[in-house]
Amino acid sequence: AEIRRRNLLPDDGYPRTAASGEFLECLSQQAAFDRLLSMMEYDKLRAEQSTLRERGIHRGIGLCCAVEGTAASPALYAAGGAPISSREACTLRLEADGSIACATGLTDQGQGGYAVIAQIAADTLSVPIDTVRVIMGDTATTPFGGGTWASRGTAIAGEAALLAAKELRARLLEVAARMHERDVTKLSIEQGTVVDASGALMSLAEIGRLVHFSTHELPDDLEPELIVTRHYSQREQLLVYANCALGVSVDVDVETGFVTVNKVWAVDDCGRLINPKLVSEQIRGSVVQGIGSALFEQCLYDDEGRLLNGDLANYFLPMAAEIPDIECAHIETPTQATTLGAKGCGEAGTIAAPGAIMNAINDALAPFGSELTSQPFTPEKVLRALGKLD
Repeated sequence: AEIRRRNLLPDDGYPRTAASGEFLECLSQQAAFDRLLSMMEYDKLRAEQSTLRERGIHRGIGLCCAVEGTAASPALYAAGGAPISSREACTLRLEADGSIACATGLTDQGQGGYAVIAQIAADTLSVPIDTVRVIMGDTATTPFGGGTWASRGTAIAGEAALLAAKELRARLLEVAARMHERDVTKLSIEQGTVVDASGALMSLAEIGRLVHFSTHELPDDLEPELIVTRHYSQREQLLVYANCALGVSVDVDVETGFVTVNKVWAVDDCGRLINPKLVSEQIRGSVVQGIGSALFEQCLYDDEGRLLNGDLANYFLPMAAEIPDIECAHIETPTQATTLGAKGCGEAGTIAAPGAIMNAINDALAPFGSELTSQPFTPEKVLRALGKLD
C-alpha cells in the first residue's frame, strides 16, 4: 500500500502530460486510494491475516489502481480511417400534453442509458422525470449517433441531451414571456410550470396546447419551434481519463488450489455523478467480469485445435454463487471538457479486478515463495506454483 501511495501521481498535479505522452486533465488517484484503504480497514485486515495464517488459513490481500480512457475524441479512430462515430445527438420535443419526447443516438445495453438521459433532460427542463419519454436504438427515428462503446454514454450522449434541454428550456421560457408580457430573465420552470416571483404563469401542457393546436392565440410574430436537436463530440482531449482503486480479500486452499474471493472494495471516480446507484451497479458488473477473467474463463482446445468449451454449459462464467460482496464508493472530479462534467464508467472494475486478485493470490502464497502471473488463476496453476503438480 505504501509503495503504491508513493508512486501515484499527486491529485494537485493536474493537468499534466503522462510519461506515455497522454494528456491527463484531472484524476483523483491519491484520494481514491486513501478512501479505499479506509473502506477496507486495511491495517485491521493485515492484522487479521497474520492471525489466520497461524491457523493454517492462507488469506491474501490485493490492491490495484487503474486509469481508464473514456469519452473518446473523434481523432481516436478517425486518424486511422475507421468509420466509427464519436459524435452523438439528441432531439427534444415538447408534446401537446406537456410531456417531453427525447430521441438519442445512444443505445442501451443494460448500463442505464434510458434513466440517465431522462434524468439529464428532466433536471435541466425542471419537469417530472416520468414526463420524459426516451427513444433510442432505432436509427430510423433517432438522430445519427455513435451508439454505445468505450464508456461514452453519459459523457457524450448525456452532453448532447444537456445542450438540447438547455435550448428547449430557453424557447419554452420565451413563449411564456411573450404570452404574459414578462421579462424572460425573471422566469423559471418548476416541476413543469413556468413561474416568476408572483407565482405560476402557465404549465408546459398549456404551452403545448397553444403551440400545437391554438397558434391563433399567439402573438402574430411568434412562431415557436419547440423541437431542438443538438450534436456533441468531445474534441478537447483524445480521451477523458477516469480512475479507480480496487482491493480484494481472497482465501487460497493450498491443498486443492481453489481460490475464494471473500470481498471486493472499489472506489471509482467517473467525474460528475448523474445516477450513483447505476454507477455502483456498473462497477459491480465490471468487477464480476474481472473475476471471471481472473479465475474462471478460459478457451480450451484439443490437440487438433478444436474448441472444447464453446458453449455456456462448458465455459465457466461466474454465477451468483461465485460473486462476493462488492462495496462501492465514489469520488467526483468533474472534467472541464464538457458542461456536464461526466466521465465514462464501467470498465475500471474489469481492468483492475484481475490485477488485484493476482496480487491477493500471490500475497497468500508469499510464505511458500510461490507466485502466479498467468490468468486465469486456476487450481491447477496454483498447485503447480506450490510444487504439488509436475
